[in-house]
Formats: sequence, structure tokens, C-alpha cells
Amino acid sequence: MADLSALPGGKSPWQSAARFGLYTLLLIFAAYYILPLIVVLSTSLKDLDEIRNGTLLSLPSEINFDAWGYAWNEACIGVSCTGLKPYFWNSVAMTIPAVLISTLLGALTGYSLTKFKFKGANLIFAMILFGCFIPFQVVLLPMAQSLGYLRIANTVPGLVLVHIVYGLPFTVLFFRNYYVNIPDDLIKAATIDGAGFFMIFWRIMLPLSPPIIVVTIIWQFTQIWNDFLFGASFTTGGGQPVTVALNNLVNTTTGVKRYNVDMAAALITAAPTLVVYVLAGRYFVRGLTAGSVKG
Repeated sequence: MADLSALPGGKSPWQSAARFGLYTLLLIFAAYYILPLIVVLSTSLKDLDEIRNGTLLSLPSEINFDAWGYAWNEACIGVSCTGLKPYFWNSVAMTIPAVLISTLLGALTGYSLTKFKFKGANLIFAMILFGCFIPFQVVLLPMAQSLGYLRIANTVPGLVLVHIVYGLPFTVLFFRNYYVNIPDDLIKAATIDGAGFFMIFWRIMLPLSPPIIVVTIIWQFTQIWNDFLFGASFTTGGGQPVTVALNNLVNTTTGVKRYNVDMAAALITAAPTLVVYVLAGRYFVRGLTAGSVKG
């Protein structure tokens, strides 16, 4: 007799019901987590009268980008009324070189510790790895003293150096764990053919590294762009990154509180990391698992 409990495609009613329940649960969680973003975006597109007279979850009756323009160009942050624009570009000038340099140094160090082993390599890696567990607050004083000695305190290059130093243990960890799964025979063959340290790195290791490079760039970009503590501790005034400027903007009280401007400023600050994850988020997961199984 035919099995009446099975549906076309070999799935039972229980399996279909379980899948439907799973998708329903996922949609509920997705709605729960995306609701604050919808509220922030909706509020940023309203004028003040509509915010006062409407409800928190109501959509704007008319889309209005005035709050965005004000937050970008005119909002008063402390004593300066230049908006987020200069601080946003401070963050760009800080994040891009810090990400690129820390990624390159992490790749070189991870390569050295795995393919050109030397006496004490494991000890050095353990000491570098220890840096991943040092809280931000512990390094504030020595970092401030070092920046003062180098005469780059309260500057964007000073923040670049801080994030390179603090991010290096993570980038070394990522690349070291990735490179350890690349066969040593490739390096031996290249060495026999006369290739040196840097030629092997540029011609062999880097072309094999796109997955872990993507992981490292996304990790570093997110950590550096979203940093508040270092920016607030090592910079003042016009040299601050956008995260510190956002905090100052929200806490600046000049007349009527403009919630739409605060929401627009928050979205402007978060936009780069959102874009990075939307465009490259799937490669982040692939990069984390790449090389996890040797052979």
C-alpha cells in the first residue's frame, strides 16, 4: 500500500510543519531585531511636529531628509557647528590605513611564525596572543605616554598607531591559524627554486589568502570604526572620530531636543559598518571556515 503520510517530494506532514514553525520563529526573531533599526530610520525621516504628535512605531507621513542634512553639515557638536562631516572623514582617515597596515603586518607575522619557524616562535606567538585578552582600559595610560613621546597625541595618525598596535594580536592569530593549514611542501619547493622570504610571501602566500584577508578586514574595520574609548581618550576637538562626535552631538543641549537629528546622526555613523556587512558578510563566514579542515 502507498504511504499516505508522505507528501510529494518525500517530506512527511510533520517535517513540513516543523519547517514552517522554524521559519515562523526565525521571522519573529528577525522582526524583533530589525524593529529598532526601522524605528531609528523612521524617526530620522520625520519632522519634530510629527515626532511629538505621532507614535514611536508610526511611519512618516512625508519623507523628510532635512534632519540628515542638518546632522551632516550644521549640527552643533560641543562648540563647533560643523555637523558630523569632518569627524566622519577623521574616522575614514583613521580606519583605512589602520586596517590595511594591521592586516599586512598580521599576514607577514603569521607567515613567519608558520612557514619560517625559528627558535622561540611558539613563545613569541603565545606572547602576541596574550594581547588579545588585554582590556582596552589597561593600555590607556601607556598608550597616552607613548603618543606623547612620539609627538602624535591628539592626532589621527596617533589613533592609527593605537589601532594597529591593539589590532595586531588579532590579525596575527587569524593569519597564523590559516597559514598553518597550507602545505609546507609549497614553501620548500619555492625555496629550492631560489625564492626568498618576501617572494614566497607575495607570489604564493598572498594569492592563497583572500578568504582570511576578507575576515581580517571586516573584523578590523568593524572594531576600529566602532571604537569609542580610544577616540575619546586620545583626541579632543576637531581631531575626534565620528563615534565620539555622535556621543557629543546627542548630549549637546542647545534649545529644543531634535530626536530626528540624533537618529539621522546615528545612522550616518553606523552606515559604513552596515554596508560592509551587507556586501561582504557572507564572505566573513566562508573565510572563518576556510582552511579549518586540513588536506
